Amino acid sequence: MTNLPATWFVTGTSRGLGLELVRQLLEAGHNVTATTRSTERLTQALADVDTSRLLALEVDLADEAAVAEAVRRTTDRFAGLDVVVNNAGYGFLASVEDTPDADARRMFDVQVFGVWNVLRAVLPIFRTQKRGHVVNISSVLGLVAVPGWGLYCAGKYALEGLTEALAGEVAEFGVKVTLVEPGYFRTSFLTTDSLALPTSTTEGYESIREMTDNHLNLQGSQLGDPVKGAAAIISLVATGEGPLRRLLGSDAYSYASAKVEALQSDIEAGRELAHSTDFPQS
Repeated sequence: MTNLPATWFVTGTSRGLGLELVRQLLEAGHNVTATTRSTERLTQALADVDTSRLLALEVDLADEAAVAEAVRRTTDRFAGLDVVVNNAGYGFLASVEDTPDADARRMFDVQVFGVWNVLRAVLPIFRTQKRGHVVNISSVLGLVAVPGWGLYCAGKYALEGLTEALAGEVAEFGVKVTLVEPGYFRTSFLTTDSLALPTSTTEGYESIREMTDNHLNLQGSQLGDPVKGAAAIISLVATGEGPLRRLLGSDAYSYASAKVEALQSDIEAGRELAHSTDFPQS
């Protein structure tokens, strides 16, 4: 992807890491289709950037036909497609008990089924041309589950499994897949504009409510720099090398390392039980 211009299709671009990614891609001379809930907000945020190579589209990612049309408009406008970044998502903070069915389904529509719609639309193109790069933006909370983030983690865990399977399926076609797992970045993710909260909470989950307040107060002091994060994603695609999973942020590295150690401990503690459930060796 070192040749200019490459054509990128990026979801979730009106703010945060997605917006910064679009900005840097346009400044580097790439073609970009940016899907968003508000093209007006996106174009206003890019007022100081040359947007002649930008196709901004309002797309409901849960609408398979709308996603397919967005991909078709991309290839019509730019005569091809090279990179897809599934970035759309938002946070939801609540206990599992306090998470309504409608909110759970809405989250999965964006973080899982929306991604699936994009993949179904772009993979025939990548397969045919024998190249392409899929970048799925997960989270360190796709590796580590913590109280209060059950719904968000469930969506990201699902994305992790989907992406790992996808990587094995499309490797023979020359299609690269990268799973990006950021920690806390200094974007608007932890503001009430981006973070969904339950309409009511159950007594007894005071620790969850305290954690929610702590996260809202964390806004503005997150460790991750979105400018550096977006640049890292572009660099990962440019090199086309490296493992499936790529952590962004020192906090993500710490969380993931602790999870690996805990998982290894559980596996070894259960070794005898695991072997005891086999048929006897003849």
